[in-house]
Amino acid sequence: MRFPAFIADRIRHNAVGTFSATVTRIGIASIAVSTAVGILAFAVLFGFKAVIQEKVFLFGAHLRVNSLTLNNSYEEAPMPLKTTLSEDLSTMPEVAHWQAVAHKSGILKTPDELKGVVLKGVGRDYDWKLFEESLVEGRLIQYPDSGYAQEIILSQKIAHQLRLKAGDDVLMYFVQDPPRARKLNVVGIYETDMEEFDNTLIVGDLALIQRLNDWGPDTVGTYEIYLKDFSQIDASAEKIFNYMDPDMFLQKVTETFRPVFEWLLMLDRNTAVFMTLILFVASFNMISILLVMIMERTPLVGLLKTLGSPDRQIRAIFVRVGVYIVLRGLLIGNVAGLFLAWLQWQFHIIPLDQVNYFMDTVPIVFDWGTVLLINLLTLLLVGLVLLIPTYVITRIQPIKALLFKK
Repeated sequence: MRFPAFIADRIRHNAVGTFSATVTRIGIASIAVSTAVGILAFAVLFGFKAVIQEKVFLFGAHLRVNSLTLNNSYEEAPMPLKTTLSEDLSTMPEVAHWQAVAHKSGILKTPDELKGVVLKGVGRDYDWKLFEESLVEGRLIQYPDSGYAQEIILSQKIAHQLRLKAGDDVLMYFVQDPPRARKLNVVGIYETDMEEFDNTLIVGDLALIQRLNDWGPDTVGTYEIYLKDFSQIDASAEKIFNYMDPDMFLQKVTETFRPVFEWLLMLDRNTAVFMTLILFVASFNMISILLVMIMERTPLVGLLKTLGSPDRQIRAIFVRVGVYIVLRGLLIGNVAGLFLAWLQWQFHIIPLDQVNYFMDTVPIVFDWGTVLLINLLTLLLVGLVLLIPTYVITRIQPIKALLFKK
């Protein structure tokens, strides 16, 4: 195999200005562009998915379990905190964390403005990790040793509408019979850029809702369940459903926010189609380039055949040249794609409209497994395609090849 490698190395070192040298550079550029675009496309796709899912999971747990009811209001029917299901959730390997919450609708009133909202009551077991990343002003709720915290966290949009800021007091009227009012202190401001949350939800103490509803400390409205692997949500939901009581209702976040997840699925499909087209163009370019190189070296092919080289050996020469072009293109494409992705990740060069995209800049997530897959797929696919033009060699007759004139 040293002979094909030697000849392939000689072919690669084309004299500057030859036609094959030009098409070689074109081939390297096409592979580099396809690789760089693929890396950028998937980095942006995974970035979009990560940011959107993070915002949805802020208020929409992977799975929600509450009492089965025909009530379509924001408020839930009471449900015991300690049930057979709650005990099983603590031992299920699929469950990363679960927490008890409750919701209650009401009206925030300032001297000049009114705003209908839904108070989400959270307890001491609430996982604030995701919420902290969306907190733009103030602090989280602090729970007293007894009673309930008279503190709430508003969205940036609600705070702007009511002209409130962290540290201000606001009166909230709760919709019930008879109506009740509580003076609450705004301790924090959050922002998700998702209208479903920012326009309606505020966060407060679960004990406040329990007091208003005349519930005991062991009564809640909903179990929020977070899974270790979100991709297994269907299987996990089916397993949890088997542990539920007959009067419980299970809902997946993919059903609650179906338009958002259908949009993300559409992005997956568009990216797959886009990558297929890019690889097709790159493969077509490599076929054309290798055909040009073979035709330009027809006398060399005739000479090698005259000296006794089999077609398989001659084909191996040109395949090696093609693989060299692919590898060089992959190297340049990886450097360019990763560098451009790093620039966007570090400096947020490309902005977005928050109203339409739920974020103010193009997000980037580096998934090294996907980067490796892009490289392997490009090398394998284009490498196999390189075998197609080399079949021309089998049809070249030595005597005609030696008399061939460019």
